[in-house]
Amino acid sequence: MQAYCVKCRTKREMKDARPITMKNGRPATQGVCPNCGTKMFRIGKA
Repeated sequence: MQAYCVKCRTKREMKDARPITMKNGRPATQGVCPNCGTKMFRIGKA
């Protein structure tokens, strides 16, 4: 799944993507940027 990396300022394929639930109950996906190692986040079902 692709997500925007704030540090690289580009869309990249998320590494170690895992589904999570935000505090308000909405689904999201959290992972790591394969290029710089920054945490990536995408709202919505995976």
